[in-house]
Amino acid sequence: QVQLVESGGGLVQAGGSLRLSCAASGGTFSSYAMGWFRQAPGKEREFVSFISWGGGNRYYADSVKGRFTISRDNAKNTVYLQMNSLKPEDTAVYYCAAGPRYRTVVVTTTEGYDYWGQGTQVTVSS
Repeated sequence: QVQLVESGGGLVQAGGSLRLSCAASGGTFSSYAMGWFRQAPGKEREFVSFISWGGGNRYYADSVKGRFTISRDNAKNTVYLQMNSLKPEDTAVYYCAAGPRYRTVVVTTTEGYDYWGQGTQVTVSS
């Protein structure tokens, strides 16, 4: 059983930056592919970014490509999402998720992940 705790959300002006962190415990973090998703009010949870278990494969939704960067530090059992040039439409609750072990192929669906954090709110003001 893997527990995930997100942090780093907050209120920022458009054009600003935030770095989200997701700390994992209770499992072999380094063996899990990890993902970030977000959910805005009244909308479905949507894929944001993926990183393979070894970190060699990274993938982004078109809406964040070039602005967001996913990374992981397996020594700290933590995955990060660096978010730059934030826009009001990035406002959402952001969730990290742990996916299949030893996965290198991108997973963009919520069904593809086994464990979820509680989420952290990101609000971008215009």
